[in-house]
Amino acid sequence: MKYSFFLFRLLLLLSFAFLASCSPSGKADTAFYYWKQSFSLSQPQQEVIEKAAGHKLYLRFFDIKWNTKENRAYPEAVINLTQKISAKQVTPVIFITNQTFEKLTLPGVDSLAEHTQHLLSKLSTDQKLNYQHVQFDCDWSLSTKDKYFHFLKTFKTISNKSLEATIRLHQVKYQIKTGVPPVDRGVLMFYNMGKISAKPEDPNSIYNSKDAATYISHLPKYLLPLDIALPLFSWSIHIRNSEVIQVYGKIGKSILSDVNNFETTPNKHVFKARRSFFTEGVYVKIGDLFKLEETDKDLLDQAAEQLAKHLSKDEKRTIIYYEIGNFDPTIFRAKDLLDISARF
Repeated sequence: MKYSFFLFRLLLLLSFAFLASCSPSGKADTAFYYWKQSFSLSQPQQEVIEKAAGHKLYLRFFDIKWNTKENRAYPEAVINLTQKISAKQVTPVIFITNQTFEKLTLPGVDSLAEHTQHLLSKLSTDQKLNYQHVQFDCDWSLSTKDKYFHFLKTFKTISNKSLEATIRLHQVKYQIKTGVPPVDRGVLMFYNMGKISAKPEDPNSIYNSKDAATYISHLPKYLLPLDIALPLFSWSIHIRNSEVIQVYGKIGKSILSDVNNFETTPNKHVFKARRSFFTEGVYVKIGDLFKLEETDKDLLDQAAEQLAKHLSKDEKRTIIYYEIGNFDPTIFRAKDLLDISARF
């Protein structure tokens, strides 16, 4: 009897150990990007930020682009804060085009850093936002690397803030060639890794494991600590005469499932226009194809599982989902995202 009881307890303990080893056990934080120009969150979006992210938000404040008419860098799409920000921890994000650094002289880079800090400070003061970190998003090139990195050093000096920079997969694989930005942390953009293709049979360009595999083995050697950005968005690729016309985030499954306008094809992700018409301000010609590339929980699970194998769980990191402004509560729940983040 004692032996049977001991064996039962041993099997029970082994079962618990097995289940624990199969469960995600990471300690990563969860956060969201907000990328639209007007800040306005629905009740479901606010709830998912509260439940999944503890009010942690990466907020795009403005873009910096090159104004060819005035021959100077200029802020665009400055955020319009029509709704009070309830997030307790906000990190401002600023997008800068690579062309800006192609056009600027080195003294112009210093001036840009000063003007950027001034505008960011004004916007945050108006909203009484206290922030400790600033994130920059720029897909720099070999020709602009020195000027972009100089900009980051100058901005850090005058702002006295901790800096983050977005990192593309190719910049991880070829870090010696592309350089490592002089910031405190990087944010790996783990999406948009494949070529946008007019071929219906080609894989999802937002994420597919084959394209990802060519880069992620280099992650353990990267010289910056990394947070991770994962996609929440989907889009459709508009194809006409075997050529890509445009990519639309606003044309999704609900529109493409309208049998009055579209018919399904042997590829369940590709829809063919039955007639010519307008939708969401887009002209659709009879015979046009729309290739729907979606992000759902299964895809994010696969991406997280593949990526987490190459990252140390001993390092505390943040998983940032792009982006809450287009969050669809019918596809994701707060628990889904917390489970995915727990893989890290």
